[in-house]
Parts: sequence; structure tokens; C-alpha cells
Amino acid sequence: MLIALNKPYGVICQFSPHEKYRTLKDFVNVPNVYPAGRLDTDSEGLLLLTDDGKQQARITDPRNKIVKTYWAQLEGSPDADKLARLQQPLDLGDFVAQPAQIRLLETNEIAQIWTRHPPIRERKTVPDFWLQIQIREGKNRQVRRMTAKAGYPCLRLIRVGIGRVNLFDLGLELGQWQECKTLP
Repeated sequence: MLIALNKPYGVICQFSPHEKYRTLKDFVNVPNVYPAGRLDTDSEGLLLLTDDGKQQARITDPRNKIVKTYWAQLEGSPDADKLARLQQPLDLGDFVAQPAQIRLLETNEIAQIWTRHPPIRERKTVPDFWLQIQIREGKNRQVRRMTAKAGYPCLRLIRVGIGRVNLFDLGLELGQWQECKTLP
């Protein structure tokens, strides 16, 4: 079984109770499924869960090079030189991130994004923009660390795809899940 969940902001990727955060158990009441990868508590979007250990390993093993697609709201204005840093190997200290594929999001794509609760901080004097970032690794806080290293603090991060599984194709509202027929 493979389940796709649209994970809200502020939810920790575990089923056991947590004193501070909501958990996956608050959204998915299916026995014996576990996350195939994680999303930080302050990240949102597509999370796959499975009851099959081999499938979980296949999805998460970086040797399989499954593309993870993120939409990131970044502080600042798009600058070709700074954005080019994301498309090159980027030394993050504990590892070198492989080059990402990036593109600026179109207005009609941004319109698909739900309102976050609580909303991000807005600063009238500081612009922001949305960028699609595709990576094949998925280390801890990798996208946030990459954008910060390139000079763009990440205000909001939404995973919209894992391989061939796309959050918007599934039509999942925030906090909803469904069994997934498409394999990543």
C-alpha cells in the first residue's frame, strides 16, 4: 500500500504522540504504514507512506535518484548569479549538494498554493519570489540550506512531487490523504 498525504505546516513526521506538535496519526488512521522519507515540521506538502519496507527503501535510497520537487518561497529578488549557485555543486559543510534544477514559478502556479496557518511573516520592504527546485538527494533540511547558501532565506517550503507522484495531480487538500496508484 502506498499513501499520499498533503502534510500541513507544524506536523511532525511520526505516528507516536508528541507533546508540542501534531503528528501523522492526527491525519492518517491506517495501521502499519510509515513515512517513506520525511518533511521538516515547518515544511508542507507531499509525504508518501507505505506498509512495504522494500518500497520505502526504494523511494528513500539516494542511489535510485528519484526526483523530489519543491516550491520554495524565498526572500529577496531573483538574481541570475545567485540562482546559478543552486545549479552547481554546493558545499553545505557536512556534504556537497548536487546541482539542482530550478525555474521561477508562474503566476498561475502560485495561485494553486493554499494559505498557510500561521501565515509567514510579511515585510513590506523586502520582496519575495517562488522558485521550483528539483533535487535527487533529500538530506536533512537540504533545500533550505541550499537556498540560504545562495543568499535566499527560505520563507516557505512545499514538496509538490516525488518522482511521478504530483501533489496537484492528486488534488489533495491540506491534511487529506489517499491511496496512491502511481509509483514514484
